[in-house]
Amino acid sequence: MNSPAEAWDYNGMDHAAVNAAFVTDLLAAELLTAGPVDPQADDSVVLDVGTGTALIPVELCSRYRPCRVVACDAAPSMLDLAKINVAIGQCENRIQLHHGDGKQLEFADDLFDGVMSNSWLHHLPDPAVGLAQMWRVCKPGGWVFARDLLRPQAADQVESLVQLHAAQETPANQQLLRQSLHAALTLDEVRCQAAPLGIAPQAIQATSDRHWTLAVRKPVA
Repeated sequence: MNSPAEAWDYNGMDHAAVNAAFVTDLLAAELLTAGPVDPQADDSVVLDVGTGTALIPVELCSRYRPCRVVACDAAPSMLDLAKINVAIGQCENRIQLHHGDGKQLEFADDLFDGVMSNSWLHHLPDPAVGLAQMWRVCKPGGWVFARDLLRPQAADQVESLVQLHAAQETPANQQLLRQSLHAALTLDEVRCQAAPLGIAPQAIQATSDRHWTLAVRKPVA
């Protein structure tokens, strides 16, 4: 979604329920609420990879005060709209926008108290690379919370999900969801890609009719 028109179309989709559920489930996992890795820090510092138009960081900051978010995306057109959303949410002092490639993050190892992403990994040629980058920049004792689409077993299931969840969207946005579902990973595929990082299979679960979720704390060496 590199063009302004694509970014506007994406931002105009109704993400409210999905974004709210993401933040609700993150808070319910008690990863953030356990407090910062550094007990001297005032806030947890969270990286959101593939932030898009930063709607989830705004949602998180509106519901959980003791955190700051670095919202990273590779598309300048997305970040242009993210700047507007951050301003509307009055979060300019808590959300920093960062133009960067999640497949090769510029950040140092073990930097962030938490790392999150929503529906980003299925866009990558090799999602394992994105997972490895998220894991690398997370502090020992920190956490990773990732959610993405779950590939259905049959084509007719894809169409059912498109009609169930995007019936009110434009044909272009319906096609975007259709293509994303086809590009998504199965639960077994995600678990296999996470295994080399030492992430146990049970940390990755199907959490809706179209999503899987990874919720895990990085071990302290």
